[in-house]
Amino acid sequence: MGAIAEAGYKTAPQADGADVAIVNTCGFIRPAVEESIGAILDLVELKSRGSVRLVGVVGCLVARYGGELRQNIPEVDFWAGCEEIAPILKALSGGASEFSGDDGRRRLPGSSSHVRYLKISEGCSAACSYCTIPAIRGPSRSRAVGDIVGEAAGLARDGAVEICLVAQDLTSYGADRGENDGLVSLLDELETSLPGDLWLRLLYLQPSGVSRALLERVAGGRQVLPYLDIPIQHSAPKILNLMNRVEGSMGMSEIFETAREIRPDFALRTTCMVGFPGESRSDFEHLLRFLEKIRFDRVGAFAFSPEEGTVAEGLPGQVPKRTGSSRLERLMAFQADISLSRQALFVGRELDVLIDSADADGTAEGRSFREAPDVDGVIELVGAHRGARPGDRVRALVTDASEHDLAAEIVAGAAWGG
Repeated sequence: MGAIAEAGYKTAPQADGADVAIVNTCGFIRPAVEESIGAILDLVELKSRGSVRLVGVVGCLVARYGGELRQNIPEVDFWAGCEEIAPILKALSGGASEFSGDDGRRRLPGSSSHVRYLKISEGCSAACSYCTIPAIRGPSRSRAVGDIVGEAAGLARDGAVEICLVAQDLTSYGADRGENDGLVSLLDELETSLPGDLWLRLLYLQPSGVSRALLERVAGGRQVLPYLDIPIQHSAPKILNLMNRVEGSMGMSEIFETAREIRPDFALRTTCMVGFPGESRSDFEHLLRFLEKIRFDRVGAFAFSPEEGTVAEGLPGQVPKRTGSSRLERLMAFQADISLSRQALFVGRELDVLIDSADADGTAEGRSFREAPDVDGVIELVGAHRGARPGDRVRALVTDASEHDLAAEIVAGAAWGG
C-alpha cells in the first residue's frame, strides 16, 4: 500500500465502487486459507457486477497455492507472492510501471503514528512439523542493522513513541550471518540511536533462541520493555519432540523462571497448541501443570489443524476434533484464573501508561509495558485531561483488575505529552 500510494494511486474506503481491489492473503492455517478464498470470491462477485474493475491477489496464499488458484479462479486479474511489489504496480499501470524493486518498507497509509511495527527479518529456518511458514516465506533472512536503525529513526521522527520489533522469529536475528546474540547487539544499536523515551517491544521469540544474556538485556533496557512473547506450543517432552521443537541453551522452564528471577514483574506471553497428533490426556495435563507453574500473564491457544504438506499432517494418533476443542476450552478457562491473579498483583501500583484513545469527557484507554497493542488487554483511565491525545504518556494508579483489562486513575499532577 505504501508503494501504491507513492506511485500516485489513492486508497478507497471500501471495495465496492473501487477501480481495483486487492486481497492480501494468509496461507498459514486452514481457517485463514478459507477466509482468504472467501474474500477473493466476494471480490470476483463484485467484479462480475461491474462494481470493481480489477481484482488482485497477493501474499502467502499465492506463495503456497499459486498454481491451483490461477487455474481455479481465472477471474483474478493479477497475482503477486510474498514481498513482490513490482507485479502489483505493473498491473495497475497496464505494464507501464518501472518499479525499481526497492524492498524498503514504507509507512502504511492511515496507520497509527504513535505505535509502529518494524520487521527485522523475513522467513524462518526452524522445521516445526506442523508449520507452513518456511515453505511459504523461505529461510530466515536478517535485515542489515543500519537499515533497521535508519527505519526506526524515521518512524520516531514520524511520531512513533512505541515500536514493536517483529519477525517470524526474533531470536534468530543475525544467525544467517553467523552471529550469536545478534538480537542483543541490535537492541544496543537501537537504544543508542533512538530518543530515550521511545518504547521498544519484542514480539515472537522461539524458546530455543532465548538466552540469559537476552533476558538480562531486556530486563535492564533503558527503552526495551520487560515484555516477551515466547510461544511454547507445548510442554510435554513427547509432544515437543513430535513437533520438532528443539531445546536451546536454556530449558523451557528455566527460560521463564530466570526471567522472573531477574525481574518478578516481567510480562510473559505465550501460545499453546492442543490436540496435536499423539497428545494423550496425561500430555495435556502436563501442559496445564506447566502453565500453573510458570504463571504466564497472557496465553493464546488454538487446536491443532493438519496443514497440507506438513509432517504433522501424516503423523499417527490424530486427535479427534471434538477432543481438541474440549481441551482448548478447558485450557483457556484454566488460564483465565492465572491471568486474573497476575493482573491483581498490580492493583495499588503506579504504572506509566501510553494513551491509545481518548474521549472528550476525560476517559481514555492505554497500555503499560505489560500490554502489547491489539493482542492484549488495555488500561481504562479515568481522570484524563480533556486535551489528552493518542501518544501521550501519563502516570496512573491501578484501582481494579479483570482477566484482561485494568482500571486506573491518573496520578494528580502527572505530566502530559510524549
